Amino acid sequence: MNVASALRRNGFVLLLLAAFVLSDLAISWWNPMVTSRRFYKNDFTKTLYHHNWADSGPVFFGNSAVTGAYIEEESKVPLVEMGLSYGKLTDLKEILDRQLYHVEGQLVVGIDVHTMIDSLQTDPTYQWFKPWYQPYVYAYRDYFRDTGTEFACALYQGLLGQDAAKFEACAKFPGTLKLSTANPFAYEPRWIDKELYFGQQPADKLKEKEAEYDSRFGWMSVQRDFKENLAALDWILNYAEQRHLPLRVVWMPWNRSYELPRYMPALKAEVDRRLQQHGVPTLDLLTAYDSKYFHDLVHLSRKEGAPVFTKEVDTWLQKLASSSK
Repeated sequence: MNVASALRRNGFVLLLLAAFVLSDLAISWWNPMVTSRRFYKNDFTKTLYHHNWADSGPVFFGNSAVTGAYIEEESKVPLVEMGLSYGKLTDLKEILDRQLYHVEGQLVVGIDVHTMIDSLQTDPTYQWFKPWYQPYVYAYRDYFRDTGTEFACALYQGLLGQDAAKFEACAKFPGTLKLSTANPFAYEPRWIDKELYFGQQPADKLKEKEAEYDSRFGWMSVQRDFKENLAALDWILNYAEQRHLPLRVVWMPWNRSYELPRYMPALKAEVDRRLQQHGVPTLDLLTAYDSKYFHDLVHLSRKEGAPVFTKEVDTWLQKLASSSK
């Protein structure tokens, strides 16, 4: 009786709660952060998109250094380029552990000077960061607000014939502000390609970036600042061994005209020690390339450096394949 009375007294609130839960479940099933071009796409989703949503295959994983350096379509060894903006080994662990992608054939991991930094902030929209209990709309509230503003600006111009560009909130959506009353629901699809790096930044900019990196990261130590990613490395090593998955590691190039981050010698030695214990082949390109091949300190230029890198990785992987036969 008391339960029935409580339900009657709070019926409206319970109905609102039920409506919210059901609507959030429906939106989560729709998953517009992945499926709708109205919404921003992270690099993991872009990888799936550019491979017809296939979620299995051989992979070259890393951060944006891999994206910039590895030209998948020019490679003779088929690998899915899975460079993620600010990607770390902790991200790879989550992808594998949650079975978001099934790596088959071989797994190549590119490690650069930033791949192992625990505190380095990354893209919050990666699928593995959303807790299962967190409402979908709340988890991506900033992106819903962004897309909703764009939609409202488009309607304002398209349906009412008003100049939406005069509103500050609409100024960053120039593509949607070309609408007419004939097509008020059209929109400019969000950018779906990954960032590549062309040309060379001037030396003074690179010196500034070198100083910035040293200020932000140079003081870090292996014992304190790389624990999570070293643990993820151990997990990945065991994962590959248990599944007899060939694992290879590439030390991604750093512009050798500038000083390596102070933590790198000790970090590299520790990572190499663990790789050697598991018999993982490594290709050390950390200081292999002249500055003429770089866009900045960590990204190879797409026209000058990336073709050289892709060819070298190809040759190395082909030799490994031949020696294993």
